[in-house]
Amino acid sequence: MRQAAAMFLGFLVGGASLLSAEVGPAPASSSDKYVWLEDVSGERAMTWVKDHSARTAAVLEKDPRYAGNFADALKVAEDPRRLAAPQLRGGEIYNQWRDGTNPRGLLRKTSVADYLTATPHWTTVLDFDALGRAEKTGWVSKGLECLYPGTEYCLVELSAGGEDATTDREFDLKQGRFVEGGFVSPHSKQGTTWVDKDTVLISRDWGAGTMTSSGYPFVTKEWKRGTPLSEAKEVFRGRATDEGVRTSVLHDAQGESLELFRRNVTFFEGETYVRTTRGVERLAIPAKAGVVGLLRGRVLVELMEDWAPAASGTTFKQGSLVEMQLADVKKDPSHLKPAVVFAPTAESFLQDVRTTRDQLVLTTLEHVKGRAAIYTPGENGWTVQTLPVPDNAAVGLVSTSDTDDRFFLDVESFISPPAVWLGEAAKGTAREVKSEPARFDATRDAVEQFEATSKDGTKVPYFVVHPKAMKLDGANPTLLEAYGGFEVSLTPDYNPNIGKLWLEHGGVYVQANLRGGGEFGPAWHEAGLKTHRQRIYDDFAAVGQDLVARKITSPAKLGILGGSNGGLLMGVEMEQHPSLWKAVVIEVPLLDMVRFEQIAAGASWVGEYGSVSVPEERAFLERISPYANLKKDAVYPEPLIWTTTKDDRVGPQHARKFAAKMEELGKPFFYWEITEGGHGSGADLKQEAGTGAMTYTYLQRKLMGE
Repeated sequence: MRQAAAMFLGFLVGGASLLSAEVGPAPASSSDKYVWLEDVSGERAMTWVKDHSARTAAVLEKDPRYAGNFADALKVAEDPRRLAAPQLRGGEIYNQWRDGTNPRGLLRKTSVADYLTATPHWTTVLDFDALGRAEKTGWVSKGLECLYPGTEYCLVELSAGGEDATTDREFDLKQGRFVEGGFVSPHSKQGTTWVDKDTVLISRDWGAGTMTSSGYPFVTKEWKRGTPLSEAKEVFRGRATDEGVRTSVLHDAQGESLELFRRNVTFFEGETYVRTTRGVERLAIPAKAGVVGLLRGRVLVELMEDWAPAASGTTFKQGSLVEMQLADVKKDPSHLKPAVVFAPTAESFLQDVRTTRDQLVLTTLEHVKGRAAIYTPGENGWTVQTLPVPDNAAVGLVSTSDTDDRFFLDVESFISPPAVWLGEAAKGTAREVKSEPARFDATRDAVEQFEATSKDGTKVPYFVVHPKAMKLDGANPTLLEAYGGFEVSLTPDYNPNIGKLWLEHGGVYVQANLRGGGEFGPAWHEAGLKTHRQRIYDDFAAVGQDLVARKITSPAKLGILGGSNGGLLMGVEMEQHPSLWKAVVIEVPLLDMVRFEQIAAGASWVGEYGSVSVPEERAFLERISPYANLKKDAVYPEPLIWTTTKDDRVGPQHARKFAAKMEELGKPFFYWEITEGGHGSGADLKQEAGTGAMTYTYLQRKLMGE
């Protein structure tokens, strides 16, 4: 569940999708005069894009601060001293790396022992820049899907320009080359998982009538090595009205495996099926639950809603992790006897679950601060070993090993650079083995956590990163960021762009933990679903008002920033509280909430936003839709709106139409559209640095003086 939400956040998740860039605009009411801008690659639309992007560049790129901002952003992006994220595969470490020489990236490897040295010696496995040059395609890596235990055969997922649709090709990690005559699946939004060396399960665009209205596949087929893709045999089918179907195969070190088919009816609800010797059968777990691992014959399920299976006589709380015996699941998946592994408390909420060979590693949040522990199964239940991580930091699982009990953690904070911790699950230990040098000067900064009181009395926590010598006079340039959706948790992270381009210039940075996120478990998310979403917008406004009340800043010095769902949040806040903000950055946003279901993958998010097909939900969406609610007589801050042409998830249509309507109403704005980048800020480091420089030049102009 949480992984799906992370896919939506994106930058902060063969035949094209039915709603790809090549398809023209969906039908619209005659009152929508800017529907022509939904024709993503159309000549008229692209002329508008180029004209408005050029106008923005003429101002922001000509600003005397831009060149320095770009140089600083590119320097931190290409800094060779930054940590290489380690992916454990057997006894080796793999890493995807980008730098000034390789802006699209390298897949490279070294030994665990060599990785732990100060200067590892890397061997290049696959050069994406060289591949792109040879094939005259701007390939961007979207990752690897590897045959268990992940040490030899993989499918390399290649995206043209960063879009979600990929071309997948079989690659031999040991030989460092693509497999001649191996599996190749052409361009599509797709998902592939290995059953064995000669068999994969693949969900993709099989032709007319095989993609959902969200633009995702709902038909899964079994494909055998050496046979054409057209001869793959169907093994599972969802419905065209679903969000999509996802397939996975879990393994444990004892040689057991479990094939799973997840039919996502909505983004958060669905049906899970398992393949047994009798065929594909439904697993009787709740709609808001997901299988997250297999360990020593135990099937692990994360619950996002309460569950009271009849056979157990127990109610398991939402936010719990439960186990079931694999043998029982395969024997009768409709009658289950779960037992609890982890249950949330008033303070502790589950974030991530990973298996090693014999143990579980769990990360949790306690008032938005990271914790980690090792869980070991035994005859009498589970034993728990808490790991001694720093108190005021984010703790993330980077990778675990399927062949032994090692794992890596990432530990960082707003002002402490990332550190890699190596864990030994069998020993119940973890220690720091590498840390990144500071990439901006944080010696003058401090971090505090406060709470604002929302309109309904709910306490909303937020972090403030500020100069130690900050005066409470309301004059501090302040940037407030939030997301507020899809159960995505915002935790303290070390962001060199914020540090170098904002904090070093004397700015204050604020991160708010609104309802809709996952910082306090599933209930925190559900409090802001659909027609309850105004609570999220009230939470954000309450934080802004609290910053002013504390005299940390004032409306003349307060800017806000958010991307994707956070871009929608920014559009709403700009309209509902226009006098509270001086600057608004709206990144790869949703903004037309009346038509979002008809744009790109928008139909997949009705579980979060609701649907215009439901009268009550339509009425709410019409009330909060930024595109629908721009008013001629209102005075808005001048926003910076940016998106990418290659965004096939949210789509550039929202940003374009919103800007066009602002222009019609005579409202000032900046508009910037990057050609590549998918649902992000660029397809390579220079593009990303340019977007960062554009953003912070705008913020410095607005909040630190024109």
